Amino acid sequence: MTHAAAIFRSVVGFPISKSQKTSRRAIVKSEMELHLTKPDDWHLHLRDGDLLESVVHHSASHFGRAIVMPNLKPPITTTAAAVAYRESILNVLPRDCGFDPMMTLYLTDDTSPEEIKLARSSGVVYAVKLYPAGATTNSQEGVTDIFGKCFPVLEEMRKKKMPHRLLVHGEVTDPNIDIFDREKVFIETILEALVRKLPQLKVVMEHITTMDAVKFIMSSREDYVAATVTPQHLVLNRNALFRGGLQPHNYCLPVLKREVHRQAIVSAVTSGSKRFFVGTDSAPHARNLKESTCGCAGIYNASVALSLYTKVFEEAGALDKLEAFMSFNGPDFYGLPRNSAKIILQKSPWRVPESYVFKWGEIVPMCAGQTLEWLPSVC
Repeated sequence: MTHAAAIFRSVVGFPISKSQKTSRRAIVKSEMELHLTKPDDWHLHLRDGDLLESVVHHSASHFGRAIVMPNLKPPITTTAAAVAYRESILNVLPRDCGFDPMMTLYLTDDTSPEEIKLARSSGVVYAVKLYPAGATTNSQEGVTDIFGKCFPVLEEMRKKKMPHRLLVHGEVTDPNIDIFDREKVFIETILEALVRKLPQLKVVMEHITTMDAVKFIMSSREDYVAATVTPQHLVLNRNALFRGGLQPHNYCLPVLKREVHRQAIVSAVTSGSKRFFVGTDSAPHARNLKESTCGCAGIYNASVALSLYTKVFEEAGALDKLEAFMSFNGPDFYGLPRNSAKIILQKSPWRVPESYVFKWGEIVPMCAGQTLEWLPSVC
């Protein structure tokens, strides 16, 4: 029996915090709990400055580790910058919180093999992120020539264990390609060729959104190609962008797709395949930047991600497979130990705040104002 197969128990009169009491009209006396190995977030945006300080606690309270994205202004293109960024994250965390930010380098046409060697020796850089130039937020300095200028770097990554994971934002940026087809075209024109040319390079296709991505992952070498999956791409389809008017807080890149694609991703992650693992792509933006004439792409889901992942697995009748997806598949693919700490998910309805208000402004989270069924807490 797996660890996750024995996580259910009935609790009578389980203690509830004051904040939970105020968020519920009635208290049920018999509830269900899931006791899981503490998960990790293998794709996270923490930003910097005041924004970093405002949001990092949501991730640190729910996850043991996180792969932190490097698309700041300016981007994290060197090992020295990655080390400094990590220190800035740790400096705003409580000393004993145990959260481990794992750093990435932002790949450019000018990244050198020597920089990869420095990253390898740093002990804190775990991957290199490939953004096609112009694909998403702060990606203007990304890659324009992966099979030319970037190939020596990829060959250097292939040679050694760290950092030899290439994290791929899998979309082409040709304006003539329909935005809903850009992931599919990227797979056909770039990613399939890349894994053929460098079969020993470990590749993570980030935040997959289509059945085409599912098919690609499932047909690739199991220990060398994997995918992260976000809460939004599991619970929302592209109708969520327009329901009741334009919904800027549901806008992300890659953009939400048709329902048939959402269903394909749900089927893949709840199947028990170890090729898929958590990557929230939680991306905080101030409300005024989302609700503007040119709204930013990104969904802030750090506070609701575990609740939503659990909802998806529960609805699929696959709660026995949840722990592997959230807590085992990621570290196994990265060659890292699984966390020893635990987390509890309690079947206890709670209401997501309409927004998180800070001295500099506010952030609207995913599912703002909605009631979710699973409440996470640290053991």
